[in-house]
Amino acid sequence: MKFAVPGAASAVGGALVGLAAVLVITMAASQDKRPDIDRSGDADSSLLNNVEYGAR
Repeated sequence: MKFAVPGAASAVGGALVGLAAVLVITMAASQDKRPDIDRSGDADSSLLNNVEYGAR
């Protein structure tokens, strides 16, 4: 009986760590796309799609 409480606590702790690992791995695996590039700038007034303001 003296091993029941620590064993149950260990099982609960292991289940929580496993659940957290599954959630983190799932979130990391779902972020596998590149962000869309904003091409709305004026090509004649920009350098590498960064608008230049004034003479530098």
